[in-house]
Amino acid sequence: MAANTSPIFSRTPDIQWVSGYMTAVNTTADLTSGTIYLIFTADATEGGYLRKLKFRPTPAGTTTKTVARLWLNNGSTTGTAANNVPFDEVSLPAVTADADDPTYGIEYVFDGNVPPGYRIYITLGTGTANGWACTAFAGKY
Repeated sequence: MAANTSPIFSRTPDIQWVSGYMTAVNTTADLTSGTIYLIFTADATEGGYLRKLKFRPTPAGTTTKTVARLWLNNGSTTGTAANNVPFDEVSLPAVTADADDPTYGIEYVFDGNVPPGYRIYITLGTGTANGWACTAFAGKY
C-alpha cells in the first residue's frame, strides 16, 4: 500500500493555554503524581498539529529560574507511568518584572503532528512565586 502523498492541512486554528500561571514544582520522574499542567490536547478523532509553545513570565512580579519539562501522554490516565514519556525541556530564566520595560517570552517549536486524543503536559523543575504562562499554537485536523 502506498503512503499518503497528499499534503495535510489544519481545518481550524487551535489555541490552548494553561489556566493561570504555572508556579508549583514537580520532581516526579514519571508524571504520575504532583502538580502537572495540561497545555495541549489533540482532537479526539483526527488529531492535531502543534506548531509551538510560547512561555511568558507573569507581568506582576519576579520569577525564579526553572526548567519546564514537556511530557507526551497517550490520552490515558497520567497515573500510569507507561502512558507518559518526557520528550524535551525548556530553560526558563529568572525575570524581574518592571513597569517601564517589557519582559520577554521563550518560544519552543514543536512543529509536528499529535495523534488523536494525545496530550502534552508541563511540569516545573523548581517552584516560583509568580509563575509562567504558556500558550499552545496549533491546528485541528
